[in-house]
Amino acid sequence: MAKLVILTSGLPVTGRAHELNVDRTTIGRVEDNMFQIAEPSVSSHHCEVHLRGNDVLIRDLNSTNGTFINNERITESVLKPGQTLRLGNVELKLESPGAAASATGTAPAPAKRQVEPTMVIPRGVSPSDLESGGRPPGFDTSKEFSKKKSKTGYFWLLVAAMGVVIIVLLWIVYTQIAPKK
Repeated sequence: MAKLVILTSGLPVTGRAHELNVDRTTIGRVEDNMFQIAEPSVSSHHCEVHLRGNDVLIRDLNSTNGTFINNERITESVLKPGQTLRLGNVELKLESPGAAASATGTAPAPAKRQVEPTMVIPRGVSPSDLESGGRPPGFDTSKEFSKKKSKTGYFWLLVAAMGVVIIVLLWIVYTQIAPKK
């Protein structure tokens, strides 16, 4: 089963993984997402993941800070095993059984038999991630990310202006038809 693993170090969610076991998975900062990443640079509803046969399709949901695959901004694209998905400041990697075989073109090594059960511990960076050289060139962590600004302020400004115009018109009408003494 394919899964997304959070790679970014220094976050409380580093090493956390989410198995993609349904056709559509939403990812974002708020709790109603199937994969919640509570990090300020991730939009409340950042992107969605669609399973299309063996393909994993990523679709940006008009996020503030963008969705990137291997440091290229996308609106909709296929994510392949081993590629890096970046949502704001958070990097994730798609891991899939047999991904090593498809990436290298060789058959996977037979699985080693484990004698005792193992405990899964969240990890930061695996040795294979270190060999790949870390962040792609051009990834600027000094750039500030920001939330979208609300446009409701313009609405209330318009309502206030309309209210003033109505009051002035009522005053003019009242002064014209009121009996003069």
